[in-house]
Amino acid sequence: MTSAADTLSSLLDTRFSCRAFLTKQVPREDIERMLQMGQRTASWCNSQPWQVHIVSGDATDRLRDAVYAQATSGNMDPDIPGPAEYRGAYAERRRGAGYALYNALGIARDDYQRRTEQMLENYRFFGAPHVAIITTDKALGVYGAVDCGGYVSTLLLAAESLGIAAVPQAAVAMTATALRRELNIGDDRDIVCAISFGYADEAHPANACRTDRASLGETVEWVD
Repeated sequence: MTSAADTLSSLLDTRFSCRAFLTKQVPREDIERMLQMGQRTASWCNSQPWQVHIVSGDATDRLRDAVYAQATSGNMDPDIPGPAEYRGAYAERRRGAGYALYNALGIARDDYQRRTEQMLENYRFFGAPHVAIITTDKALGVYGAVDCGGYVSTLLLAAESLGIAAVPQAAVAMTATALRRELNIGDDRDIVCAISFGYADEAHPANACRTDRASLGETVEWVD
């Protein structure tokens, strides 16, 4: 019999950030089951600060066009500022992830045009038929954002358990004006991130990309 730990370990091992999707829609019942599992996420004082806009069908195309238009205009306006700087090991891991993707796609490191084109695929949701926009109550500040991070992690594993491919995207949250306009998101909410999801285009080279993980020795200090 497979243990719960083995099941979780398998989901963690097989989940990846999908960057090319089929147009096939995910059945509503599977999306609802994924969301129900996400609701079991632990949160500070059980506040459950996440609110989720699930966008499907023609609405996905409208949102895709609006987000892409803002991104290509260069006028980014995230509610939550991005990192001030990537230093040391964090910068190395970030570069490694980028190089892994470019290598899978056959993009040379000095091919800045193709790198830019690939980056902009974030704002096309990598062709996904569905996208979830995650927001938190602005008054909760960093605690709400941290809780939403936990929710995103649970949702990604729930998706994997249902055979749904997904990719979490901070980049999409940088187009807050377009998201607020298209989804009627109030100023009392901070837009945290997006999750594009659907079924993976397994023939696309982007989906051959995998990233490594730091060892416990790099991330854990034991205190006895």
